[in-house]
Amino acid sequence: MRQKMGRWFALVGLVGLMLIGGCSGANTDNASSGTASGDSAIAQSPVLTPAPGPATPYANLARLDGEATVEIRVKGSPIEIQVNGQDAPITAGNFVDLVNRGVYDGLMFHRVVREPEPFVVQGGDPQSKDASVPLGMLGTGSFIDPATSSPRYIPLEIKPAGAAEPVYGKTLEPGTAPVLKHTRGAVAMARSQFPDSASSQFYFTLADLGFLDGQYAVFGYVTRGMDVVDEIQQGDRIETARVTAGLENLKTGG
Repeated sequence: MRQKMGRWFALVGLVGLMLIGGCSGANTDNASSGTASGDSAIAQSPVLTPAPGPATPYANLARLDGEATVEIRVKGSPIEIQVNGQDAPITAGNFVDLVNRGVYDGLMFHRVVREPEPFVVQGGDPQSKDASVPLGMLGTGSFIDPATSSPRYIPLEIKPAGAAEPVYGKTLEPGTAPVLKHTRGAVAMARSQFPDSASSQFYFTLADLGFLDGQYAVFGYVTRGMDVVDEIQQGDRIETARVTAGLENLKTGG
């Protein structure tokens, strides 16, 4: 029991270094280096997304009104993701929009954590397309919107169980269960300490990670190819990412 608890606390520590620093420069090689990840995350902090207005909340952001299916190919093998725009419309819309733009093609999985227990596979940093960018810099990049020449961030979006609408810009209160949970094969957005700092980086969960529920925005699940996810190594790349169904549900905003 003591050994099991020790492993659990080690995973909680990795959350702080790996996912809360999702837009920071920490990677699997330096995740245990102490405060570098947190300092970098603060230095990379974005301008926070405004709170939603009563009429058109986040009207300038992409939304997914319904569901979509995305296929990611890694080393020639497909990973199929069912994207849930019913319960996470902005987070799902952002991901489907980036896939449809071809943003993820050629990007690296820069963070893979399987020890002391299976944890996450993380990628989606646009900087990773450039092979000359040092591995230690990956995790700091965001999608630069060509329409504004600025990073595009989305709000933290989590729908509590039984609620009609998601909660924006903050984590759920302890004991409040989300609709979309961190079960094995969940797909969710990485972010810094700031709730509204997710952009393009996402992660697959390699196990049930209930202690992340209500803290990070899950927007879909792997429905085929979890064996491919299990074999991803740090440095592997997304060969292609394509929307194979549901693109008509994407609304690209104002």
